[in-house]
Amino acid sequence: MKNNKKGFTLIELMIVVAIIGILAAIAIPKFADLINKSKEGATKGSLSSVRSAIQVYYGDNEGWFPADTLACLTVNAKYISAVPVAKLPNTGHADVATVTTVVIPGAAVSDAGGWNYANASTTLSTWGNFVVNCNHEDIKGQESATVTEVWSAI
Repeated sequence: MKNNKKGFTLIELMIVVAIIGILAAIAIPKFADLINKSKEGATKGSLSSVRSAIQVYYGDNEGWFPADTLACLTVNAKYISAVPVAKLPNTGHADVATVTTVVIPGAAVSDAGGWNYANASTTLSTWGNFVVNCNHEDIKGQESATVTEVWSAI
């Protein structure tokens, strides 16, 4: 009479578990990096959307940029429905939609997270600039050190 035992040995199961553990150790950091890239991509897309809305406002108002914290863009959702959230992964900043206005035109961004908008019509070289309010490097290694230097566009 044959004794047919079906199943896996303990050694075979341990090898499979070890292989799964190695694959997980490789995949999880890659997945986390993809999440950060998607957050940054969303921020750069939002940056482009708001800049476009500012340009349309500029055209509608005969060469004048908004003089406030961009609240005029969202009135009746004429230009944009709301100022989008700036998601800044790996910077320590919270995800916020706050727009900070430039107090001193041409000065460095305040690095507080959110957005930075130059609404001072007295300095034409920076008037109307809309940037990420962060001076940390983005994933591509570019940083926003001044109002005129922004995170890289998509």
